[in-house]
Amino acid sequence: MTQPLTDLLSTRPDDYWLCNARLPLACLDAAAPLRTPIAELAAPPRSENWVAAHLHVQGGAIAALAPITSSPDDGLPRYDLGQGLVWPCFADCHTHLDKGHTWLRNPNPKGTFDAALEAAAADHRHWSAADLYPRMSFGLRCSYAHGTQAVRTHLDCLDGQEKISFAVFDQLRQEWADRLTLQAVCLVSMDYYDRPEAEDLADTVAQYGGILGGVIYPQPGLEAQIDRAFALAEARGLDLDFHADESLNPDAEGLRIVAETKLRRRFTGQVNCGHCCSLSVQTTGRAQDTLALLKTAGVSVVSLPMCNLYLQDRQPGRMPRYRGVTLLPELRQFEVAVALASDNCRDAFFAYGDHDMVEVFNQSVRIGQLDRPIGDWPQAVTRTPAQIMGLDVGLIGVGRPADLVIFKARNLSELLSRPQSDRIVIRQGTAIDTTLPDYAELDAVVGIY
Repeated sequence: MTQPLTDLLSTRPDDYWLCNARLPLACLDAAAPLRTPIAELAAPPRSENWVAAHLHVQGGAIAALAPITSSPDDGLPRYDLGQGLVWPCFADCHTHLDKGHTWLRNPNPKGTFDAALEAAAADHRHWSAADLYPRMSFGLRCSYAHGTQAVRTHLDCLDGQEKISFAVFDQLRQEWADRLTLQAVCLVSMDYYDRPEAEDLADTVAQYGGILGGVIYPQPGLEAQIDRAFALAEARGLDLDFHADESLNPDAEGLRIVAETKLRRRFTGQVNCGHCCSLSVQTTGRAQDTLALLKTAGVSVVSLPMCNLYLQDRQPGRMPRYRGVTLLPELRQFEVAVALASDNCRDAFFAYGDHDMVEVFNQSVRIGQLDRPIGDWPQAVTRTPAQIMGLDVGLIGVGRPADLVIFKARNLSELLSRPQSDRIVIRQGTAIDTTLPDYAELDAVVGIY
């Protein structure tokens, strides 16, 4: 007998069926037995590739995907999704948990990138373990409740801060090990790699199994600094993840230098670059040359549309002329792996956000005009960021963990028209509590009473 989906939250069975679901074709693994999209939805003008299926969940994994033309008759509990969408859980591969939720303590009323740098620097004096832990934990609780299963955070690491921040990160990584996969990237200005302390920083990153990184913008000696970062990573078997060209300066070509350096050094580790805003204001020919180089070098890109749209080209009393978002469709046309991520949440760089990848996807589709057809863009918040992180998650398939997000929405229009606050998150086959933490918990931490 079919039961309402709400019963799944209270009964928490170990062996059951999710019936009448719609799965994103882009998020089915290659071995999935059902790959034919629903014809009336796949045809223009909708151009949405959803696959109709029943899902058998057993022992925390997906035991079977069955066509909806069949009806499970094995006596197991059946929950009717009413054609609701089922996605794999999300991966968020570019966040700043250490900065998160500091807006009220050190705001950025000007809303510019330079003012954000100043406000963030002023906030650093508070960054003890006692300050970092509750704010970073708060961010992770939001991510988990929203349906994220993997998070990569950048950690500011100047002036010895890495010793504190990586230790707090490691504590959280251990505490969340059964629920979230966590990774950390050191974040410094690239001229730090001119200093002898860069060796110690790389050693600390290696000690905690992290990723080496830095902020790339035009400055003297940039090529040598990037090369030094590659050399330190190479010697320790580390991957690299840079903030690159986060400006509207068409002469900023750190992204190109990174790709050229990877090819020249024959670097075999993963190299990822975030932001890459300058591509959006370069000539078509120059941008395409860089995109081809990224493809050849195997450098991936993560775009942060909400934060970049918020900061770039902001001037008092004037509508911004430039969006500051990198070339999303073109990156995919050149077969460059491109992910979407949340970036900053409630800090000087972005006053809003809730570590919610549904919001990230929703806003990115609108900002980047990624729909009609939506194509494989659902991978940009699931499979692709997982691959950037070196993880085999973000897909739905037989034998894979039942880490799923269930929506009442039945198509793209319904999915992107509401905040989906009533979603159900399944982790290892069990529905979790999706109650979000109360902002009041942080009042004492950030000095708000």
